[in-house]
Amino acid sequence: MAKIMVSAGEISGDMHAAAVLKKVKEVNDSIQIFGMGSTALKEIGAEILIDPTKISTIGYIEALKNLKTHFKHLRQMKKLLRERKPDLVFLVDYSAFNMKLAKACSQEGIKAVNYFPPSAWVYNKRRASKMASYGTHIAAVFPMERDVYRQAGAEVTFVGHPLVDIVEVEKSEAEIKKDLKIDHQKPIITLFPGSRRGEIESLLPEMLKAVRKIKAKKPELEFLLSAADGIELEYLNSFINKFDLELKIIQKNNYQLMQISEFIISASGTTTLEASILNTPQIICYQAALTTYLLAKYLFKVQFVGLPNIIAGAEVVPELLQNDFEAEKIAELSLNWLNNKEELKKIKKELQTVRHKLGGGGAVKKTADLLLREGGLKNRG
Repeated sequence: MAKIMVSAGEISGDMHAAAVLKKVKEVNDSIQIFGMGSTALKEIGAEILIDPTKISTIGYIEALKNLKTHFKHLRQMKKLLRERKPDLVFLVDYSAFNMKLAKACSQEGIKAVNYFPPSAWVYNKRRASKMASYGTHIAAVFPMERDVYRQAGAEVTFVGHPLVDIVEVEKSEAEIKKDLKIDHQKPIITLFPGSRRGEIESLLPEMLKAVRKIKAKKPELEFLLSAADGIELEYLNSFINKFDLELKIIQKNNYQLMQISEFIISASGTTTLEASILNTPQIICYQAALTTYLLAKYLFKVQFVGLPNIIAGAEVVPELLQNDFEAEKIAELSLNWLNNKEELKKIKKELQTVRHKLGGGGAVKKTADLLLREGGLKNRG
């Protein structure tokens, strides 16, 4: 029986892996899938022997606390590799772990495909050279990822980013406003303060100060606040109440909110990429503890923080980082845009270039085809 071993260590990686392997099974339903992942992979019938998602962390210090468990999981996966001898190993994100597993695949003579590979274009290009030396086939989702791995000598297939297919809005602006009970005549600006409490505590108070300043000049505006999954409304309201603002909180409608907004004010992250795909202008905000920021500046040799700007290779949308992240500057930028719509039009045009660079769609199918081809699995039972 044909076999694929999967290694996905985080919730997002589990979802991306499941989407691809579901397509693989549509072509060859007899393929046995096993390894490391979580709920989404289980739902498509994968045999999940390790679920590390509960110990997945953000930050260097937090990751060190679970180092012993990570190494235990790596030993288990190497044992599976030797004992069950899959036709192919599918590595998804989870870079530090999957680089070690890629090396083990090379030593065992087993082919591996890496989707969302180590971000060698951000820092430490030697990681690209290592993956190339292991013979890992890179399924590149970003153009700069494709380039850095090709330069390192890796075999690369540019599949594009799966968000291009996922991010879409079918309803009109009028329909969305009606559904969300929003006055159809009011211009909208939406705040996206992040998906983690630490992020929200760092960014939302300053965003709300900016809202107060903007509303003083433009009372006709309506501001909305997007609530990320798992963030309680009472928690968000505790911030809003301190500023004596009327701000409607919306859950589970991110793409619709982006579609109806003049622009968004957002934490740096995937949200900014989703907004770019929808052609929505944005002010990107980032603030971290000084030690974390300085360490990141030292490690990550990149000019920009926001993904739209990194992909474009230029500042398409403004970034307010660290000391520059303050209410006065958010308000100044916002009022300039509201008073000069030509500037917003220009940004929208430049965001079309960002979307174009993410590929023409079909990333999931292209990656599934790559797995079937690399594993020689298309016509096998």
